[in-house]
Amino acid sequence: MTPADLNDVPASGVEKAAIIGTGRALLRDISLPAAVVYQRPLANNIAWMQTFAERHGARLAPHGKTTMTPALFHRQLEAGAWGITLATATQCVAAFEHGVTRLLMANQLVGAANMALVAGLIARGAEFHCVVDSVANVRALDEFFAVRGLRLQVMIELGVEGGRCGVRNDDELERLLAALEQSSALVLSGIEGYEGIIGGKTPIADVRAYGARLVDTLMRLKRSAAFSAEKPVVTASGSKWFDLIAEAFDRADLRGQYIPLLRPGCYVVHDHKLYAGAMDEVKERHADLQGELLPALEVFAHVQSLPEPGLAIVALGKRDIGCDPDLPMPQRLYREGQAPQDVRGWGVRMIMDQHLFLSVPAGETLAVGDIISFGTSHPCLTFDKWRQVLLVDEALDVVEVMPTCF
Repeated sequence: MTPADLNDVPASGVEKAAIIGTGRALLRDISLPAAVVYQRPLANNIAWMQTFAERHGARLAPHGKTTMTPALFHRQLEAGAWGITLATATQCVAAFEHGVTRLLMANQLVGAANMALVAGLIARGAEFHCVVDSVANVRALDEFFAVRGLRLQVMIELGVEGGRCGVRNDDELERLLAALEQSSALVLSGIEGYEGIIGGKTPIADVRAYGARLVDTLMRLKRSAAFSAEKPVVTASGSKWFDLIAEAFDRADLRGQYIPLLRPGCYVVHDHKLYAGAMDEVKERHADLQGELLPALEVFAHVQSLPEPGLAIVALGKRDIGCDPDLPMPQRLYREGQAPQDVRGWGVRMIMDQHLFLSVPAGETLAVGDIISFGTSHPCLTFDKWRQVLLVDEALDVVEVMPTCF
């Protein structure tokens, strides 16, 4: 770095992936490691999933916990999303503070402090929905919101045996309905579920049956006038089985009776293994499907040491990139003056807090200072390590710095 360059270095407050100087070239002007989102695949994914939902008569409420990046929320909303799904009260506050006014918290709202956060959102004009699955929670919510003169929209969560939250049977459902009827502050707005936990020997059939159960339950409750709105919401769908849930919700005889709402999150940047494999399965189930989701997130880092033959240490660790359920996957090698090299066949031995152990195949050469991009499996666990991610074009120039709310 020349003395002139030193004038461009901030004295304090530098974030990871900081832009040093006035340039915008990822490989030259950015402090690595850096989390990078590619502009073209991002645009493809947002448009593709929005179109997929609409073709099935559904609306889209992307799960914002994946990225917690307001710039991406707004791209999704501008493409036609119904609202944004979140997981916690604090996430909902962050989204609202950045202009998202329709919020679905696909979780139970528990604890007075969290209830107070949501009450503040409702008082400020947010359309807010959360889920309930117990009489105790219904009573606590009713007591809190009633004394404040606020109405809270809730959806009943239907669960599965061995799964996460949600009522397991009709007896639990009836007790919950009775508690809701006795409440003065709660408004039943729909039925919610999550199919991603379903496994076993017949997952496809089980997911389809679960989706049908959600619709059947909603229609039964609608006939008994349990909902406040003429068109209640039925919602589910992660990023693995979204096609099966969309099909289950798309009932020709019931169109117009309810709002089918899909909530995938990871699709926005997709990934290189977990959801890439799921996308392959979606294409197998739908031979006529047009287009597909594309991986849009990678993390770039320097080779920092070559301590022994066949081993490179990369300046990239668990603090920078997700490693669950799979280790990072090398994609391309960048060296000044040369074309990028495909290194997708190279393997990662292990990863520590700040170091990644990369196996270098025989006959391949690396140099300290080389740059390698890595793909991820399950993007949520990479985004949460960054306060900002970089949007880049095909020339790897940074076109936007996108702050996150982590």
